[in-house]
Amino acid sequence: MVIVQANPDFRGSVGAATVRRMVRLFAALPVPWDVVETLKRRQSGLPGARWRPEEALHITLAFYGSVDERRAEDLAAELSRIHGEAFDLELKGVGAFGDAHRSHTLWAGIGPSEALTVLAARCRKAGERAGIEMDPRLYRPHLTLAYLKTQTDPARVGAWITSHNLLHSPPMRMDRFALYSSILSEGGSHYELEREYPL
Repeated sequence: MVIVQANPDFRGSVGAATVRRMVRLFAALPVPWDVVETLKRRQSGLPGARWRPEEALHITLAFYGSVDERRAEDLAAELSRIHGEAFDLELKGVGAFGDAHRSHTLWAGIGPSEALTVLAARCRKAGERAGIEMDPRLYRPHLTLAYLKTQTDPARVGAWITSHNLLHSPPMRMDRFALYSSILSEGGSHYELEREYPL
C-alpha cells in the first residue's frame, strides 16, 4: 500500500505558540470535483446559511478531536493498516440536523452502503487502538453543506429542503480515504490533508 504524506509530520498543523502541541484530526472520504460543482450550485437561496467552501465538502468517517503529536502519528500508522476495496457511493436527498426549536446544519444524504459502514467502523477502531477516546454516538453518514446561524428562519430552511430533496448524484467511486487536520479560525475551520490512504 502506498501512503501519500502531505505533511511528513504533524508539527506544521499546530501553531508555534502552543505549549503542548495538539491537532484536531478526522478521517474522511474526498468527493469528486464534478460532484462538488453540482453541490456548489445548490448552495444558495437561504439567508443565514454559512455555506461550506469547496475544499470542505467531504464525507466524514471518524472524528478524533484534539490529540497530541505522538497519538497523531500512532493514529496515522493505525489507519495505514486498514485494507479494503474501492466502492461506489451516491448522494441522495438533503436534510437538517437540529432539535424541535431550530436546525443548525444542512446536509446531503448518503445512499445505503455496507462498505462505507465497514470503513467508518475500521477508522473508529484505528482511533481506539491509538488511545483516542471516541464519540459513542451512532455513525450517521452525510456531507455537510452549511451551518445555520441562530436567526435562520425555520420556514426558509424547510422550503430549501423541499426544493432540493430530489438530489441524487451519479455513483461516486471511492478509491481512497484521508486523514485531515482542522484548524479553527474566526472565519471557520480550515482543513489540511495530512495522509492519504488508497483502498
